[in-house]
Amino acid sequence: MNPPPDAFPAASFSPAPVLSGRQIDLWLVYYQAINDADLLSELTLLLSPDERQRQARFHFPDDRKRFLLTRAAVRTVLSRYAPVAPVDWVFTANEYGRPAIAELHRQAMGLSFNLSHANGLIALGVCHNRALGVDSENLATRPASPGIAERFFAHAEVVALNSLPESERHLRFFELWTFKEAYIKARGKGLSIPLDRFSFSFADPAGIAFHLAPLWEDSAQGWQFWQFRPTPDYLLALCAERRPQASPGITLRTLVPTRDEALLCLFPSRTSKPAQED
Repeated sequence: MNPPPDAFPAASFSPAPVLSGRQIDLWLVYYQAINDADLLSELTLLLSPDERQRQARFHFPDDRKRFLLTRAAVRTVLSRYAPVAPVDWVFTANEYGRPAIAELHRQAMGLSFNLSHANGLIALGVCHNRALGVDSENLATRPASPGIAERFFAHAEVVALNSLPESERHLRFFELWTFKEAYIKARGKGLSIPLDRFSFSFADPAGIAFHLAPLWEDSAQGWQFWQFRPTPDYLLALCAERRPQASPGITLRTLVPTRDEALLCLFPSRTSKPAQED
């Protein structure tokens, strides 16, 4: 649950990243490690009145801190890609609850983001002119749920999962779960998409293959997937819409909003193979 060593160097921010259609940036906030009372108080000033009310409704301090750091991260990070002050961002949500930048921000046209929370970690993905989904899990604090797999996963995934040695099932369950969550978040429809209508298979130690059920309302060729282990405790999956240009580059950074950041040199633990439609 601890952040990587040297994740929060005492240094000023680097220049704002240049984001093109060929780049995806992932920002990681290890919020439980941020305990500076003055900083937390300052970040509260960035929230909208509605966000402050929502934060106050959380019963547990950890949940209030997570909400604060999430909203502060979104506001400050997006301001590095578009000329909008952190306090001025306005957000909307689609019918499935997915947040997005309000259309009034014309200077941010084409900019999109997606969020994921795990115990101790906030993951924020930012890209330009492509759909994006991010999901993360804390492997140290969340047990696998065979019952969820049996009930909701595709039959082939359940068979493959049950064929593994017991010692390997925990990781494989969350590899599947994070990939599935990343895909339905990229689609923007959440759990209205049945989890058994698409599946993933593991052909080799570093690869993943994506399969769609026959006649499903999507093309498997339209998506790319990556998975990362930013620390041994965390698993993070990324799903991005495939574009005609070259496969996007992915940059990962750790972040303390308004204070510190560090670039992570991290290769994906898995990447997608050519997609298949069953």
